[in-house]
Amino acid sequence: MSRYTEIRSFALVAEKGSFAAASVIEGVTPVVMGRRLDALEQRLGVRLMHRSTRGLTLTDLGEQFLEQCKQILKDFEEAEASISAQRKVVRGHLVVSAPAAFGRRHVAPHALSFKKRYPELKLSFNFTDSVVDLVREGYDMALRIGEVTDPNYVAVRLYPNRRVVCGTPEYFERHGVPRVPEDLARHNCLAFNLQGGQQRGWTFLRDGRPLAVRVDGDLDCNDGELLFNWVKQGWGIGWRSTWEIQPELKRGELVTVLNEFEIPSYDIQAVYQQQRYLPAKVRRFIDYLRAIYNTPGYWDGEVQF
Repeated sequence: MSRYTEIRSFALVAEKGSFAAASVIEGVTPVVMGRRLDALEQRLGVRLMHRSTRGLTLTDLGEQFLEQCKQILKDFEEAEASISAQRKVVRGHLVVSAPAAFGRRHVAPHALSFKKRYPELKLSFNFTDSVVDLVREGYDMALRIGEVTDPNYVAVRLYPNRRVVCGTPEYFERHGVPRVPEDLARHNCLAFNLQGGQQRGWTFLRDGRPLAVRVDGDLDCNDGELLFNWVKQGWGIGWRSTWEIQPELKRGELVTVLNEFEIPSYDIQAVYQQQRYLPAKVRRFIDYLRAIYNTPGYWDGEVQF
């Protein structure tokens, strides 16, 4: 057993908090993970973890060693990335997170053609509207909609995107057209909820300054695609991204309002951890998606891939 395997397994067990969770990622049994830790502790002559029925906890020496192991693993990955970036063959395992509806519409349909380009690459996707911790949860990159402020991450804009207030023509015929953001108080605003609470405010720009407007409605959920379907059915109005509604806007099934009150940018971005060398698998996937998203007619549904 290599020393690299031992320290990688130790770091993974410490991160996940159990042999079972770490073994799933490594593709081995929990017993094998336990043996790796035993071998590492025996070789070092120290106890790195306390094991009990309640779980695993690091010893003081274990915490100190874990930080050193993380740096060793990071240096190893960056060394590999610096070499792999110079070759055409891309190998390894690419793990990507993306918002649920966006991932289903604009990531998953392109996965197989990317896989055909790089058959030796393994792909894993997690589509969720929760914001994941790339480092702690083991993602190579994420697709995000909106501003990225974490200084530990690099954000690459894939395509400019806006958020607009929209509804069906029939809805506005029945309930009137809002002329200023404050008029939304008289409309049924279908909002995204976060952890059981409705997203009560929509943000606009008035004279270059942010304006948060309280909204309310009789339907809310944590699934953006369901909200979009409710808007299309005329149940109320929504605050949606243009990537989601462009075909419906073109066909006249939805119309936008309050366009003169520009909403802050919600660009489509690829996000990854700050690192000296960007792995080829990440670089190639970002370049691949950016080329697709910038193809004329793509967002209108005129171009199929």
